[in-house]
This record gives sequence, structure tokens and C-alpha cells, in this order.
Amino acid sequence: MGRRGVSYQKRVADVNRIYDQHVRSGLPNREIWRRYIYPVYAISERTFYNMLKVSEEPRTAVPEDLQLFFNFED
Repeated sequence: MGRRGVSYQKRVADVNRIYDQHVRSGLPNREIWRRYIYPVYAISERTFYNMLKVSEEPRTAVPEDLQLFFNFED
């Protein structure tokens, strides 16, 4: 799982579950974050969008912050 642990993956799953519940009602993303995500997780709007993006990435992808360790071009 790399540098991101189980608790991070659980938060990502929870945020995405909450988002999926409310996006169908037609609420804008910012309103979903403001009403339902921020009061529970106290994360920034940017982190919210990053968590939505993480859920779309394949699990085998190497996180960007670790990719520099695999750069053998030097």
C-alpha cells in the first residue's frame, strides 16, 4: 500500500461514498464538500477533489511522491 496507509484508503472510500450519495441529487461538488464532507473530515476542498481523483486511479500506480526514487535517467 506504500506510504498511504489503510486509514487514508478508508477516508478516501468514505468521502467517495458520501459524494456518491449526494451527487445524484444535483448538488454542486462544493456544496457536497461544505455540507457533508468538511463537518466530518475537516479537509480542504482541494483535498476533497484529490480524494475523488485517487479513487479513479489504479491501485498499482506508484504515488507521485515516490516516483523520484525510480528515476534511473541520471
